Amino acid sequence: MRAIGTIEGKAYPLGRANIDTDIIIPAHWLKTITREGLGKGAFETIRAEPGNVFDDERFAGAPILIAGENYGCGSSREHAAWAMADLGIRAVIAPSFSDIHSGNAFKNGILTVVLPQEQVDRLLEVAQELPITIDLESQTVTTPYQDRFHFEIDPFRKDCLLKGLDEIGITMGLDEAIAAHEAKAHIDTPWVEGAAKAA
Repeated sequence: MRAIGTIEGKAYPLGRANIDTDIIIPAHWLKTITREGLGKGAFETIRAEPGNVFDDERFAGAPILIAGENYGCGSSREHAAWAMADLGIRAVIAPSFSDIHSGNAFKNGILTVVLPQEQVDRLLEVAQELPITIDLESQTVTTPYQDRFHFEIDPFRKDCLLKGLDEIGITMGLDEAIAAHEAKAHIDTPWVEGAAKAA
């Protein structure tokens, strides 16, 4: 997982509330077991609308998405996070998120930033013309107009995102402690290893 420190750039000013995971990635894209290529299907129904933000050249390649409340509601499909990541989205700013989708985003290295609606509205306005900066270390979202909005984040999630660690990466970082525990268990409880071999 790629570490997140500062994310700066254009932002898709979507702003819509109740964007569910079927809008993020429609069900017919769920046949794949790979994460690659799902960006092509991301927000397919919105992209079918004339003048949508995802096909507007002003926002091409934006690493930030600004959405409305209850972002990521609906089914728990992790493909939604995969699709956003494949599209190049590294952070989503919204007034609220579905808990499951927020967790899936985190596990895939996407930062979810919760801000009050009035601050989200301000960012939607700024994003029409100028870039936005998210600094995870200071937990702030800033604009070239000197707007500075603070957001809260779970300390564990913050640490993992700053270090680029997912659950597997965290476990791999404990390899010495795991090896020491196994060596001690081999001495303290040899019958457990013997039972495992017998099985």
